[in-house]
Amino acid sequence: YPWRHTPETRLSEFNLTEIEAMLGSYTKVLFVRDPFQRLISTFMQGMGSSPSFSSFVQDVLDSGQHSTSVAWKPLVSLCHPCLIQYDYVVMFGFLRQELGHLLQRAGLPVDSFLPEFTDTQVRWTYSWLSEQMFRELSLQQKKQLSHFYRWDLAAFPFSSSFLSD
Repeated sequence: YPWRHTPETRLSEFNLTEIEAMLGSYTKVLFVRDPFQRLISTFMQGMGSSPSFSSFVQDVLDSGQHSTSVAWKPLVSLCHPCLIQYDYVVMFGFLRQELGHLLQRAGLPVDSFLPEFTDTQVRWTYSWLSEQMFRELSLQQKKQLSHFYRWDLAAFPFSSSFLSD
């Protein structure tokens, strides 16, 4: 099936027989990132036109599940972890540690491919950013975000402690 693959190729473009063959023979790796970190990152990269984080979050909530943006869509609706048996789930924030394990299992040199930053630095930075930025949000917005990402929060061990007051 490599002849049909492009960066934009979706699994849904194949028939059921091809999908089953691919999923049965490929090593399936799912990279997941805390949905709230994804929101912060998207906002900071200027991908939304909102002047504040609070108004950006409101835009996301107003667009709901029907939004086509993969930048903030819930992971469960993008990657279907309940339908696909992933061989590995790699969490952003533990990237260096988990990528090292994956590269080692694949027989590749570990050190040459790993990012320079440490997982601890990444986790601390996003923890601090989350705390600062989520202070802007109303209690209603926090409740709506918790509901919006409820399946991601149930499927993966993400922290949502800063959503409560």
